[in-house]
Amino acid sequence: MTTPVPASLWHFLSREVALVCDASGTLTWADERAVRLLEAVPGQPLRKLAAQGTEDKVDKLITLARDERVEGWEIILCVAGMPRTFAFRGAPHEGGVALVGSLVSEDYAESLSQVSETMSELAALHRETERNQRELKRRADELLRLNRELEESNRGVRTLHAELDEKTESLVRAAEIKSRVVANVSHEFRTPLHSILGLARLLLNPINGPLAPEQQKQVQFIRTSAEALFELVNDLLDLSKMESGKATLRPTRFSSGDFLGALRGMMKPLVPADSAVELRFVEPEADLTLETDEAKVSQVLRNLVSNALKFTEKGHVTVSAERGPDDTVCFRVRDTGIGIEPSHQGRIFEEFTQVESPLQKKVKGTGLGLALSRRLAEFLGGSLTVHSTPGQGATFMLTIPRVHPEVQEMAGLAERSQQLDPGRAPVLVLEDDRQTLFLYEKYLARSGFQVLPVRTVDEARRTIQRVRPAAVVLDVMLEGETSWGFLSELKGNPATRDIPILVVTLMDRENKARALGADEFWLKPVVEEQLLSKLAAMARTGPVRKLLIIDDDDVHRYLLRQLLKDTPYVLAEAATGPQGIQLAREQVPDLIFLDFVLPDMTAFDVLDDLKADPRTRDIPVILHTSRQLQDDERQRLAKETATIMAKHTLSREVAIARIRDALHKTGLGTDNGESRRG
Repeated sequence: MTTPVPASLWHFLSREVALVCDASGTLTWADERAVRLLEAVPGQPLRKLAAQGTEDKVDKLITLARDERVEGWEIILCVAGMPRTFAFRGAPHEGGVALVGSLVSEDYAESLSQVSETMSELAALHRETERNQRELKRRADELLRLNRELEESNRGVRTLHAELDEKTESLVRAAEIKSRVVANVSHEFRTPLHSILGLARLLLNPINGPLAPEQQKQVQFIRTSAEALFELVNDLLDLSKMESGKATLRPTRFSSGDFLGALRGMMKPLVPADSAVELRFVEPEADLTLETDEAKVSQVLRNLVSNALKFTEKGHVTVSAERGPDDTVCFRVRDTGIGIEPSHQGRIFEEFTQVESPLQKKVKGTGLGLALSRRLAEFLGGSLTVHSTPGQGATFMLTIPRVHPEVQEMAGLAERSQQLDPGRAPVLVLEDDRQTLFLYEKYLARSGFQVLPVRTVDEARRTIQRVRPAAVVLDVMLEGETSWGFLSELKGNPATRDIPILVVTLMDRENKARALGADEFWLKPVVEEQLLSKLAAMARTGPVRKLLIIDDDDVHRYLLRQLLKDTPYVLAEAATGPQGIQLAREQVPDLIFLDFVLPDMTAFDVLDDLKADPRTRDIPVILHTSRQLQDDERQRLAKETATIMAKHTLSREVAIARIRDALHKTGLGTDNGESRRG
């Protein structure tokens, strides 16, 4: 029997409908309200209470809440046979999950009232902004104080863009204010709007009972207005993300023909059968493929086509794609509409700006579409321009790189990682953010490390099968998955448990990371000097091993001794072949560094003597030389040594990495590994 949720946890959660599930999502306890409303019974899977088609969202909530607190997770459950929306919060509890759901209000009239009140407040704030604008003109020295007042209104940003055109610093601050206010206000709009739209759809559905013609007309007005407001909210949120730098690039490879075909299918329903406007799509080159964010390209073109259809009363709207200069692609949307005056062609890309015209009065819009489209074009690495003659239509041209610059950089980074640099120690970096991967490469390129970038756990597993890294840097919160299991897997496998792992992420989950075996835990962002220092220190940790160097070069012996200073390696030295063989038989080191040319013996002679003695036969040998080896010499040495290194490439990180690799091949690369000779 699961114990009730403690009072301290109730304080964190809500107080509506309380449930407790085990790790698999089976109910173990429910409060009286949950039993009455949901008919919840212990032993019943929570997903059975969900509305049909929403079961996967319930499972995902259970999965997330097993590890951490979850806020505002909306789920549709059945109450008396009817789907109702609940906003759930959850948290881990006794190996399972504690959940509390708050029933979302379905009073659309109250929601409309809330929206109306909010819009009234915004109008009042707008009037306050205009007063502030007049004060800005008269009192430039009070600019900072007025900017703080403008934080209460996203409308202030629009007027500042018009009046403070020459004040760059003020514009930057105004943009920051607008992003915060827009994001906050827009999110507050979404909850009542979802309720309004949902209830309007229910009322218009004949299954729920017929409406009188006048009632149906009124509900349709409600739905249309709510949809327009919802579109405005979405545009505001998209614009806020673009300006705050939080937009995410999700590149895919797609053909322009398939892309325009899908776009045609989406836009054709916007043109009535009896319309005087024809929507045309020009078939592009068959081999014109792109590798960029298809969804954002589609968002720009949908906006352009929609605008063209609104402002074209007869004629046609033509969409085409063709190759541009410097490996770019040009998408054009041409129309035969009213056109745009030259003096207005710059203003149409400003936020909340609409050109006055007789047709404009018939067409409702937010004034955000083209501003957002230009931001998206810049995010895609391109530009959005317009050419128009009044009365003869307009042509909007979206020009973007065929392959997004980030994709090219990522491909170059992956290609460079395929060729291991013998002069640098490999570091596996598991990170799904491309910018962060580029930053890691920039940091580590100046050191003795080489970045092996991977963006998924499966890629990381394949890379470790190919290369044994000197260290691993991983983000536990990846897009669509976490790497907790991968961390546990590495530390639980004797073959990889001694690889140092640095967890770098945005969430403060240090206790969990340490419990799973992480050697270090940091919160983003990472400082370059700190990263390099920590990787160098982590690469030097491990069990104490005995090493032997056989080299007649005093300078090189001294160099290796200094490189291995403050590491868990004890180094013995021999200046001749016979002396080295004798020390190997007496001390039986874990690994031998052998020079190719010695004054009295060659490396082949030393290797033959070591292989002939059972005490030294299995000791791994790293051959290091400054001589250019012949092909036959290299082939023979490759069979008889762990690795071959050029002396000029030796560094602390490389030396430690090669030692670890050689010891790993003989079973000595783990902290608890027993001696192969013991």
